[in-house]
Amino acid sequence: MIYEERTYTLKPGSLGSYFKTYEAEGLAVQKAILGNLVGYFQTDFGTLNQVVHIWAYESLDERARRRAKLWQDPTWLSYIPKVLPLVEKMENRLLIPAPFSPLK
Repeated sequence: MIYEERTYTLKPGSLGSYFKTYEAEGLAVQKAILGNLVGYFQTDFGTLNQVVHIWAYESLDERARRRAKLWQDPTWLSYIPKVLPLVEKMENRLLIPAPFSPLK
C-alpha cells in the first residue's frame, strides 16, 4: 500500500469557502474514483490555511489509473475552476509505510 499526501495552502480567509465547495461538489466524485480516502484535515498550528488529505492506493499504477480517470470526469472538471482560485500552493508526497507501521 502507498499513501499520497496532498497539501494545499489556501489564500487567507478562504478555508470555509473551499470546504463548502469541496464537500458539495468535489468529495463524492473523488471518493467514487480515487477510492480509499484515509483522512482530510486542516491545520491549526504551524503553517496556517492548509488543507491536507491522504489517499491510499495498492500501487503507483493504480494511482495513475485512478487519477487519469478523475481528470476525465465532467463533474470534476467543472469543480476545479471553482476552487483553484482559492489555492496559493500545492504540494504532493508519496508515503510508504515503515515495516512496523499500523497502516500497511
